Amino acid sequence: MKKVGILNSHLSHVIATLGHTDSLTLCDAGLPIPRHADCVDLALTSGIPSFLAIFDAVVSECFVEKVLLAEEIKEKNPVIHTALLQRLAQLGQQQNNEIIIDYVSHTEFKQTSQASKGFVRSGECTPYANIIIYSGVPF
Repeated sequence: MKKVGILNSHLSHVIATLGHTDSLTLCDAGLPIPRHADCVDLALTSGIPSFLAIFDAVVSECFVEKVLLAEEIKEKNPVIHTALLQRLAQLGQQQNNEIIIDYVSHTEFKQTSQASKGFVRSGECTPYANIIIYSGVPF
């Protein structure tokens, strides 16, 4: 039995199979997920698990090159936005790289997410708590 890191076997597998530039969408409970998509649905109840808890667990096990957020998060969910920016700055320092942060409209975010290798659904019930993480390489 795995004793550290992500214990969910499906999520662990999705992360382990990410290659350079592959994307993984971490989302709130309301983001539409395509029927064909590989979805790790961790939502249990409203707020459990939180979006930030899932973000922290996922980025602890993968190298992040770039992220994409909906522009609306800045105004509609400044608490999550600020927390993400702080975590991304810390992660960039840990990885010894500058993580590119891009913004698009929520409509474009949903369209872009369709190309993700997988989705991880949280129990988060706050607006625009979604991010697309693009995998990098640590060398």
